Amino acid sequence: MVELAGIGPSPLAALILAELGADVVRVDRAAAPGALDWFPDGLRRSRPSIAVDLKSAAGPDVVRRLADQADVLIEGLRPGVTERLGLGPKECLASNPRLVYARMTGWGQTGPWADRVGHDITYAAITGVLHLSGGPEQPRPPANLLADFGGGTLYLLVGILAALHARQTTGRGQVVDAAMVDGAASLATMVYGLFNGGAWRDVRGANLLDGGAPFYDTYPCADGRFVAVGALEPPFYAALLAGLGLQFAERQDDVAAWPRHRAAIAEAFASRSRDEWLEVFDGTDACVAPVLGLAEAPGHPHLVARGTFAELDGRPVPRVAPRFSDTPGRDPGPEPVIGADTTTYLLDHGFSQAEVDALLANGAVRQADAETQRG
Repeated sequence: MVELAGIGPSPLAALILAELGADVVRVDRAAAPGALDWFPDGLRRSRPSIAVDLKSAAGPDVVRRLADQADVLIEGLRPGVTERLGLGPKECLASNPRLVYARMTGWGQTGPWADRVGHDITYAAITGVLHLSGGPEQPRPPANLLADFGGGTLYLLVGILAALHARQTTGRGQVVDAAMVDGAASLATMVYGLFNGGAWRDVRGANLLDGGAPFYDTYPCADGRFVAVGALEPPFYAALLAGLGLQFAERQDDVAAWPRHRAAIAEAFASRSRDEWLEVFDGTDACVAPVLGLAEAPGHPHLVARGTFAELDGRPVPRVAPRFSDTPGRDPGPEPVIGADTTTYLLDHGFSQAEVDALLANGAVRQADAETQRG
């Protein structure tokens, strides 16, 4: 697989594929690394990096030659950029008809907003999904998880794998147009179903799953830390009330009583520390869990037992998911310096020493020097 370096969802897709066992190479810019190239997002790990100047005369041909050998090309550039470089689907599929050409954009390849700039927050905004996130007072994004990685990365992966599966029947590759707006909207399928059926109000904080219900929300404890409560089913709700020492005359689904129930539950949780409440609910079916921060989460006993996090350079990083019984994924590997693998990778993939020397000499590709790699 050939990945044209981008930001956000396409690098995560390439990372996941690499750690699931795919042979992925990242094509980075040949220019000296800038601030954005070294933004510490953790998404460059586990695959080699070659540095290519796609604006040079010979640079695009390097990528075309690699794409001719590939099953998949992933690009997350703005619509029309690869076409202007001579690396669009038309050119790549002409020389490699079995190629899956996977495109990741925010607005998609077509539509009146296709050429606009944007980020996760704007893509999520027009789909109704951002409207679901945050408190009653205003919508707020849960970092960039909605459109970038939920609606972007995961749907790009689905598209790539589906296209590879279809190729087994047709013998042909195809273009995958993965748009974050499409994926974000698809993520909200159930909510739209509830809304269309009259079971979801178009108001934040007024519904069963958005904090509107007192038994599906987060609560601060005496130490300022939080617990998450998901006691939807009646047995879970009964266990929650028993643990809190509460009794209500009204039924769980009595919406008119929810404000009073919420106040009582909040008062109870505020009387003890988070960890004291975890001891109370340990082993029960109350559906109560601690809200852990990024520094705390990797040490949770359940995640430790499952090996959800690995250690990389002395720091915890999430392992790839899902898991397989017969073909286990790879542990996270280091993030290479940009251009660290240019010479070796090209020599291993059909380029002669003379060709690589010429590409280096004319600046079409760049090999990171030993001093840079040590730094």
